[in-house]
Amino acid sequence: MKFRRLMPLVVLLFLSTMAFAQTDGQKSDAQRSFDKLKTVAGSWEGRVTTFPQQSDIEGTLTHVSLRVTSMGNALVHEMTGTGRPDDPITMLYLDGDRLLLTHYCDAGNRPRMTGKMSPDGKTVEFDFLDLAGGTEYGHMHHAVFTVIDANHHTEDWTYMMPGDKPVRAHFDLQRTK
Repeated sequence: MKFRRLMPLVVLLFLSTMAFAQTDGQKSDAQRSFDKLKTVAGSWEGRVTTFPQQSDIEGTLTHVSLRVTSMGNALVHEMTGTGRPDDPITMLYLDGDRLLLTHYCDAGNRPRMTGKMSPDGKTVEFDFLDLAGGTEYGHMHHAVFTVIDANHHTEDWTYMMPGDKPVRAHFDLQRTK
């Protein structure tokens, strides 16, 4: 008698488990890209290189924290440079079949970008989608995350200055924990 009452619950649990248990081949490109980025969760540090050279940040030590949150549905990226009390926060998340990045910029705006993994599976590149807020001080326009190995990754960020002048920043990051 008890089994009959529990049967609908058992079936529901089984079906929900089946819905979430996907093989990598069944996952969307966005999900595979997001899963790749989640492998770099942790604390990182490294030096920044800029082009054209920005003397105020060139060579400074940068700390990056990546944390999986929201039951695995979002990745929080926080970056702090030497001599700065804080820096921007970036959220990475899936929106249907798209991988999105929203950058909460210290320029006071929020650009969004869409991400896609390279054919070799080592790089996730984000292209500009749209922007909330003004562009008086410029805006973040492009980002590339490259996983070298479990303890080493690079990030390349392109900031579009007023007048559409790009400034590129390359971060070579080593895992600290």
